[in-house]
Amino acid sequence: MGNQAHRGWRRLRNAAGYSWAGLQAAWRHEEAFRQEGLLCAMLVPVALWFGGDAVERVLLIGSLLLVVIVELLNSSIEAAIDRIGPERHELSGRAKDIGSAAVFVALINVAVVWLLLLWP
Repeated sequence: MGNQAHRGWRRLRNAAGYSWAGLQAAWRHEEAFRQEGLLCAMLVPVALWFGGDAVERVLLIGSLLLVVIVELLNSSIEAAIDRIGPERHELSGRAKDIGSAAVFVALINVAVVWLLLLWP
């Protein structure tokens, strides 16, 4: 019975619960996540309004969601490194900087996609 407890719908329900808890933790503890989440919430209606066809709307919204996804990954990397210890280490700093760079590249992607699709 032990194996059955984590299969099928129950496993899916548990995974959804963990995901929801992760979103709540990110919202509560990560200012950058809140800022990017609010930016996404403001720009999704704009994308739906100004996106010409379904493909354009998907690209506009997808670029925004990519920022949120990358920020979640970056925040998880930072939390794991902070859990290891407060002392400074070159590799810890590098990992945090690379995670931050990934968010920056995702934001550049938003700018490029939006400019290419919405600039007349």
